Amino acid sequence: MELSPKQIVSELDRFIIGQDEAKKAVAIALRNRYRRSKLPKEMRDEITPKNIIMKGPTGVGKTEIARRLAKLVKAPFVKVEATKYTEVGYVGRDVESMVRDLVEAAILLVKSERMAEVRDKAEENAINRLVNVLFNAKKDLYAGKSDEEVKEILKKELKGDRFDNEPVEVEILEEPKQMPLMPGMEINLGDMFGPMMPKRRKRKTMQVADAKRIFLSEESDRLIDMDNVNTEALMRAEQNGIIFIDEIDKITSKSNGGSSPDVSREGVQRDILPIVEGSTVSTKYGPVKTDYMLFIAAGAFHMSRVEDLIPELQGRFPVTVELSSLGYEDFVKILTKTENSLIVQYQALLKVDNINLEFQKDAIEEIARVAVLENENSENIGARRLHTIIEKLLEDISFNATGDHPLINVKIDKQYVHEHLEHILKEYDLKKFIL
Repeated sequence: MELSPKQIVSELDRFIIGQDEAKKAVAIALRNRYRRSKLPKEMRDEITPKNIIMKGPTGVGKTEIARRLAKLVKAPFVKVEATKYTEVGYVGRDVESMVRDLVEAAILLVKSERMAEVRDKAEENAINRLVNVLFNAKKDLYAGKSDEEVKEILKKELKGDRFDNEPVEVEILEEPKQMPLMPGMEINLGDMFGPMMPKRRKRKTMQVADAKRIFLSEESDRLIDMDNVNTEALMRAEQNGIIFIDEIDKITSKSNGGSSPDVSREGVQRDILPIVEGSTVSTKYGPVKTDYMLFIAAGAFHMSRVEDLIPELQGRFPVTVELSSLGYEDFVKILTKTENSLIVQYQALLKVDNINLEFQKDAIEEIARVAVLENENSENIGARRLHTIIEKLLEDISFNATGDHPLINVKIDKQYVHEHLEHILKEYDLKKFIL
C-alpha cells in the first residue's frame, strides 16, 4: 500500500520540524507518481512530474526534506550543486552528469537490495571458502577428529569471531586500475573494457575478518544477475528518480546586483533546461530518459529572485514553496521532538565512555535561545547553529572522557550552559549598549 500525502508528511515530521508547505508539496508530488502508475499507458506517458523550487535560507531543511522523501520510498536520489556545472564550451562538469550520477545511485540501490536477498547463501559460500583456506593450518588443533568434523568446527567458529584477528593468506580478485584523464577526472578500465579484460587474481595476507568481508562481496556478486540489476536500475531512475539541484539561485543572471563575472551562468540554465524538460542521456548502462524524473531545485534567493531564472526554466518548475527561518520554538522542538535528535546523538556517543548526560528542560531552552541570538547577530545558518553550540557546550566533557571509569552522571542545566557559553552571552550583553 502506497503512503497517502498525510502519511508522507507524518513520516517527514519525525525528522524535520515545521516547513509544512514544503512537506505538503513534496508529498503531493510523490503521491501523484503512484496515481500516474495506475493509469493506462497512453495517459501515463502524457503525465509528467510537477517539479518544485524550494526557496529559503540555509539550514532550514530543504535538502533534508528531499533526502528523507527519497529514503522513505527507496527512490534513487542524488544531490547536485548548480554552481559545479558550466556551459558547454567551458571547462567543468556538463549538466548531463547529474543524470549519470542518478543512474549510479540507482545501481547501488538495486544492487544492495539484491545482495540482501542472497546474503544467507553468499555468507555460506564465503565461510566454506575460508574453511578450505584455514583447514591445513588449523587441523592440528583438533587432533583425533576427522576432516569433516574439523571443517564443521571451523565453520561454526568462523561464524563467530574466534579467528577474526588472525592473519591469513587468500586469493582475491584484483581491482581494475583507475586511469587519470585530467585533474579530478578518472576512468575505470574495468568499466570501459569489461568482459574483454581477463579477471586477474592475486594473493594477499590479511586478517580473517577482512577476508570474510571480501569473500562475502565476491560471492554476492556471483549470485547476482548484474544485467537484471542494470535494467531494474535504469527503470527506477527513469520512473522514480529524484534529482535535487541546490544553489540554483547562484546561476541566475541577475544575482550580485545585476552584473556577474561568470558569463556561463545563463548558459548553465539553458543546458539544464532540456534535462528538466525531458531528454535522453547516454550512460554506460544504456540510454535513460529524464521525462519522468522529479527535479527539486533549492536556493536562498537572497540576492536574486525565482523570477530571475530564464522563463523557460521557471516554467518547468511550476510549484514554488517558501521555507521560513527557524525560531526559538523550532529549535526547542528540533532538540526534543525529532527522532535521533542532536541531544540523543550526543547522549549515545558519550555513553560509550561511561558518561550519562541528563539535559534539563531549562538547558534545552537556553541552548535554543543562544542559537537564535547567534543566528541574528552573525550569519543565519539555521539548525546547523545547534551543532556549533552543543559541540562547544560539551567540548570539555568530550575531551576528558576516557571510558576507564564507572558510569558518571552529568546534569546539563541552565547554569551549566551559562558557564560554558559565557563568552558568547557576554558579547550579546555588550552589544546592547553599542550603536
